[in-house]
Amino acid sequence: MDASLPDLPDDGTPGGRLGENIMHFARVLRRAGLPIGPGQVLQALHSVHAVGLDNRLDFYWTLHAVFVNRRDQREIFDQAFHIFWRNPDILGRMMSLMLPEMGAMQDNSPKGEEMSRRLAEALNPSNNKAKEQIEDEDIELDATLTWSANEVLAQKDFEKMSSEEIATAIRAIQQMRLPAMEVKTRRYRAALNGARIDMRRTLRAALRGGQGYIPLMKRDRRVRRPPLVILCDISGSMERYSRMLLHFLHAVTNDRDRVFTFLFGTRLTNVTRYLRYKDVDEALARCGDAVNDWSGGTRIGHSLHEFNQLWARRVLTQGAVVLMISDGLDRDEAAGLGGEMERLHKSCRRLIWLNPLLRFEGFQPKSIGIRAILPHVDEFRTIHNLDSMKDLVTALSFEAPRRLDGMRMFKDEAA
Repeated sequence: MDASLPDLPDDGTPGGRLGENIMHFARVLRRAGLPIGPGQVLQALHSVHAVGLDNRLDFYWTLHAVFVNRRDQREIFDQAFHIFWRNPDILGRMMSLMLPEMGAMQDNSPKGEEMSRRLAEALNPSNNKAKEQIEDEDIELDATLTWSANEVLAQKDFEKMSSEEIATAIRAIQQMRLPAMEVKTRRYRAALNGARIDMRRTLRAALRGGQGYIPLMKRDRRVRRPPLVILCDISGSMERYSRMLLHFLHAVTNDRDRVFTFLFGTRLTNVTRYLRYKDVDEALARCGDAVNDWSGGTRIGHSLHEFNQLWARRVLTQGAVVLMISDGLDRDEAAGLGGEMERLHKSCRRLIWLNPLLRFEGFQPKSIGIRAILPHVDEFRTIHNLDSMKDLVTALSFEAPRRLDGMRMFKDEAA
């Protein structure tokens, strides 16, 4: 331990067992995916020394203030704290505690919640090494998203991935490239093998030439890429999927122009300029700082009303394609949601709804929000693993006909 460390309560050993336990707790959080370095460990030791150990709640929030810097890290920290410091009377007997045992902690998760896969592996790394020795087959991937024979990772739900699998999936997402969907416009351009004869250019060529014949000049319609607008739900029920989807949105934003991204929970936030940063960590950190309602409730109708009022005329130009990513669970009981969805649908070329709940067999649109959204979408897709992302990339690469009744479409496909 560094000589500049504060004099923490100990049992005679340098730095005390509390200092060792905080260091091991930081290692657990780092293995679970939190970006924690030696500087934060030292800061935690100094903070605990300043606050004291009189109250367990103060101890919790002291470590929380040091180790947690993004909203999506709260759940991992909360579970890790209650499992690692599992003894309710730990503050009164801190000096006599040995290092916490990492095994047999699976049943101590707070509030009866299922322990995060990332946290379980971080608490018991020895089991992970044994598992890796048994499983000799490596999962390999390339830019075209081809996988090993079992394709386990490509079909695995984001919610059930371990921290190592999440890192592998993120690398695969960063390699995704969105093919350019080109649509014809009303304007024309000169073309050697165009579909129509350009009479103006033909007459001009005849006047210039004077060879005794009239060369036929042709033209064809101009093509362009339509803008891509993403509306992503970041409420509590979508948190684990939003984290992975933000990596996908960052890859798409840096791969093509005219991509506009909005995050919504209880309010709407435009994060387009933050996702244009080349470094994905910096981009996501700035998004986290800009969004104030992460992992909260969902007000889809209110957020869409704000988008239609303030942003629709700016970004829904030239036949934009809209991706709406949400589970459709609305805190306001779909107040005004149907009208806002109808307006959004009429303002864009194509509206695709991505809902992770669609992954369940026998899914039925029973909630009020889902029933209000479905009639106004052109496509209804799931988005819960790498395979579903790959299917989405394929779907966005070509022009598809619009559907006038999304509810009827869903019933026909379910039948």
